Amino acid sequence: MSGRIALATCAELPELDPDDRLVAPALAALGIAGEPVAWDDPAADWSAYDLVAVRNTWDYSLRRDEFLAWAASVPRLVNPAAVLRWTTDKRYLHELEEAGLPIVHTVLVEPGEALAESIDGEVVVKPAIGVGSVDAGRHRDAAGVRAHLAELHAGGRTALVQPFLPGIEQRGETALLYFDGAFSHAIHKGPMLPDQGIVRPYGLFQPESIAAREPSPDERAVADAVIAWIAGRFGVLAYARIDVVPGPAGPVVLECELAEPSLFLSTAAGAAERFAAALAGRSGRGER
Repeated sequence: MSGRIALATCAELPELDPDDRLVAPALAALGIAGEPVAWDDPAADWSAYDLVAVRNTWDYSLRRDEFLAWAASVPRLVNPAAVLRWTTDKRYLHELEEAGLPIVHTVLVEPGEALAESIDGEVVVKPAIGVGSVDAGRHRDAAGVRAHLAELHAGGRTALVQPFLPGIEQRGETALLYFDGAFSHAIHKGPMLPDQGIVRPYGLFQPESIAAREPSPDERAVADAVIAWIAGRFGVLAYARIDVVPGPAGPVVLECELAEPSLFLSTAAGAAERFAAALAGRSGRGER
């Protein structure tokens, strides 16, 4: 092997998630060793790698400051630390909205604040910093919303309040994956939230219903526009996932996953190889 890339993971997944294990053989075919390393391993020598790729660091959400400090200390990190800081706080949705991109209508409620808007129909409450739908929930009444906000605020967490979009129950989410700014593949994700109540921790993430999907032209257009905006903001990224859902007037952005998203490599032929090529190029070991 002529190169080494660290695939940053967490202690609970020392050998990576099964889907991400597809990356190592794809890298090996390019003459690069892909090595899983826990991001908080004090013995890790990150400078020994040609590149460090953030993958299954799924325990970061309650240790975000520590995680971002780690990211800032790592040389040759993808995606870069500035991107990780931006994408791990869903306040970024308002930045997308200001840029004219369609998002799920989102109200931020900081600790100590009350919800300024009235509750009109069913809403979703979730933490601004969180993963896997943990501590998110659907509510049909103001009392449930207030109780959920109080719980998040008690932990010092900023909350998001969004309308529940009924189209999710029929179409679910569409997640579109991009490597080096180019569309790779897409998947369908079934509804994640229960009919009522709050999602409580279930390991590192909630179980998901996943299947390959061909995105609609409208979904593709929205995601492509977001990817172009992100490239203007941060440069072309090695990997990105844009999650869109059906809104009243067309697809809207639910999340931009640029830190440690599942890439669903097993759902599309050649996806692992495309991701490996993107990493190889960033490591200086790609085609010359």
